[in-house]
Amino acid sequence: MPRTVEPSNVRPAATLSPDTDKRLLGYVTAATAAGVGMLGLAQPAEAKIVYTPANIPITVNGPPVQIDLNHDGVVDFTIANLSGTCEHARKESLHSKLGCSFRSFYAAPAQNGNEVGSSQTFNGAQCAALLHGGHTIGGGKKFEANEAIMFENVGTSADPGPQDCPWFGLGNPGGYLGLKFVVGSNTYYGWALVELAHTGPVLAGYAYESTPGASIRAGAVGSKEAAASMAPVQPAPQPATLGLLANGAMGLAAWRRPEEMN
Repeated sequence: MPRTVEPSNVRPAATLSPDTDKRLLGYVTAATAAGVGMLGLAQPAEAKIVYTPANIPITVNGPPVQIDLNHDGVVDFTIANLSGTCEHARKESLHSKLGCSFRSFYAAPAQNGNEVGSSQTFNGAQCAALLHGGHTIGGGKKFEANEAIMFENVGTSADPGPQDCPWFGLGNPGGYLGLKFVVGSNTYYGWALVELAHTGPVLAGYAYESTPGASIRAGAVGSKEAAASMAPVQPAPQPATLGLLANGAMGLAAWRRPEEMN
């Protein structure tokens, strides 16, 4: 009867002590937990920007244009474009005089807690900030809870008066409004693009960041910034020049262009 020859390289399995086996099991458990934790950190929840394209004229003395950023059926902001004689002005402080007229273009919160990004001009006027594309809108920025004036002046044909908050400044194509709105206990940030076409101002689109408290960049529509079709904005304010001053009121409008919201 032939003998069975055991391979020389086969070794008997080693038996670990109970203490060693328990320590190894603890190491494996800890490493697995750490790996799962790192995986969770490497895959954060992605923020989502909800963008709404639009092409809505903001007509003179027409109904205010309404903005419902999150499409929940509740109007969040309005933009109005008013013009008339001082006798029919919307502000009691306007003085009635022969040939006096006014022009007012402003954005306003439609709900308590909502606010519009604001800034201050060189002459101290409080205005709706005219933002460049890519400007951050979020916590720590300056917002206005009341009507945010984009353009306003009172005067006569001979004396048009000061043109504060000059969204209608010389050659101004428009820009972005910074928006802050509240739903329940959550605060959200967004933007609205207002183009100043030759035929009149137009609401060209708006968006908001769906993550409560998260900031958004003006013009952001998702993973990409605003498309090239969206209006450019004026460069940063420059010092007044004799050329601007020679242009009279229009020159002053450019000189008083507000800085972006802080």
